[in-house]
Amino acid sequence: MFVTVKAKVHTDATGVSIELPVLLTPAGVLEPLLDYCLYRSHDRSLAWMSKVARSVRMFSEYLQTNPAERDTYRLFQNFSQRLYTGTFNRETGLDPSGLCWAPRSPQDASHIITHLSDFFDWLGEMRPEAAKVNPRYAGSAFDRQTDEAAYQYRRSKAFLGHSWAANASSAETGHRVRGRRLPKVEKGEPPAFPEERFEELLAKGFCAAGRYDYRGMLVTLLLHGAGFRESEPFHLYIPDVFPDPANPRQAKVLIHHPSHGAAPADWRDERGRSRKANRAEYLAHEFGLAPRTDMMDRRHAGWKGGTHDGPYYKQAYWFTPEYGEWFLHIWRCYLEQVARIERNHPFAFINLNREPIGAMYTLTQYNKGHAAACERIGLTVSKALGTTPHGHRHAYGRRLRNAGVDKALIRRFMHHASLESQEVYTQANTGEVLAALEAAAQRLRDRHTVTPSASGLLPPGIELND
Repeated sequence: MFVTVKAKVHTDATGVSIELPVLLTPAGVLEPLLDYCLYRSHDRSLAWMSKVARSVRMFSEYLQTNPAERDTYRLFQNFSQRLYTGTFNRETGLDPSGLCWAPRSPQDASHIITHLSDFFDWLGEMRPEAAKVNPRYAGSAFDRQTDEAAYQYRRSKAFLGHSWAANASSAETGHRVRGRRLPKVEKGEPPAFPEERFEELLAKGFCAAGRYDYRGMLVTLLLHGAGFRESEPFHLYIPDVFPDPANPRQAKVLIHHPSHGAAPADWRDERGRSRKANRAEYLAHEFGLAPRTDMMDRRHAGWKGGTHDGPYYKQAYWFTPEYGEWFLHIWRCYLEQVARIERNHPFAFINLNREPIGAMYTLTQYNKGHAAACERIGLTVSKALGTTPHGHRHAYGRRLRNAGVDKALIRRFMHHASLESQEVYTQANTGEVLAALEAAAQRLRDRHTVTPSASGLLPPGIELND
């Protein structure tokens, strides 16, 4: 009944389009959601929009299965409860509504509630006439139903609250339905890739039937040796890698912003003059492509942002420096491998053994290749063990911390926007915590010339063994 699809949206007569997720209802496209995605497209990712579309689709499905409920506060409160409990009767195992929802994790349920809260906030502010269901509004029945919910939400914050506002003056401060908060616990072992296995991963893991996967080795080096996020290497162009003038044995790698980064320096106009443009313009003019952040297919690659080293790129800070030397050597081997392969895009990493040859190498392909490499050397692939690609970024952050690098520098090397962002990457593991306790206990012992025996405090029959 409700289906989320990707669509090319034209907002004017220029021929420029943007790919967005849209929600199809029996009456057509849900226009309020489309408008919302267009409004947020300048500062939100496609992945975020897809999650919002999923949240709105679930709420629309719930609305349709509960047409008799006119109390919007109770409607949303019940909807939020069903996210946690699922929709099956625990005694009979049946679901008369036909929704057939399994219980969501607290984190997922909280995200859905937040997405809907923000959507209704925006809709109530941007379309007050629609929220009041003005008869002149030409939207579909589903549009009007969504607008009515937004109007009721704006009328009283209790729409998403645990209690009604006592009076009009307090309506703006009513509580919202929020995601359930789990008890706070310390995180377990930081999921960092095991340092002692990294060289083995490169030399043996990325070698199958006597053939080296230079491409997989290079991406992994960017993650492990320079701390990049796993999606960032997929925006790399070949000219973005060159010998470092300060150390020609080491590679200098600049990964440019997928849209705002400078176009390659060798891009010329018809008169042979260098073009001063960004990568979005370059991709559109030369290849008819959008940046990979804007693609809604397998070629998509994200870009989280953070701090850039120049306008607009992130430089690889190799730690330890040997990783930069390895990268340059493997890079040259890779270039020999791909030199004669034609491509219709400028991205460095391409398909080599699967059709279409020369097409963009995807994040999904890399994840599969990395998992296979781990399994070849006997590692279990698990986020908790740090053996997924993101574990390499954690290993990079911990390596910097263990070397005593200042937090301000770690922030720069990892391209974080704030010092707090690095905490998850640099927290101590259980072994380090226990070692710190033992060292503290030894310091305490050293301060006392006589250490009292604890054996006298024990119950009879229990002795401490040396």
